[in-house]
Amino acid sequence: MPIPDFESVMRPLLSHLADGKEYGTEETLNVLARAFKLTEEERRQLLPSGRQALFSNRVAWAKFHLKKASVVETSRRGVYRITERGRDLLRSEPERIDMSVLKRFPEYCSFLLSSRRSEDAGGLT
Repeated sequence: MPIPDFESVMRPLLSHLADGKEYGTEETLNVLARAFKLTEEERRQLLPSGRQALFSNRVAWAKFHLKKASVVETSRRGVYRITERGRDLLRSEPERIDMSVLKRFPEYCSFLLSSRRSEDAGGLT
């Protein structure tokens, strides 16, 4: 199986956190790698920069976007848990969670808008 894009990671990641417990990055990576049936070679595949594993990067971006939508929160560095909003989102049983789904949350829309403004200003805002 190819390494999933970060949006494809969002639903399984949120499902992994569904029990409300706190999970560290390494445990989450292991659970998701098994869910996506990734080989060790795929898990070790690096970004073009050679500084980070591609799969780890995709999971980090999924967490980042879920946090911006306030469906996941960081309890301390490298430790995450689902929020009540995240539980509500899972209860709505979406087949897929991606950026278009996250746009239903005002915090996420504000984040996207501020990101666009920053890009339009050449990153100077």
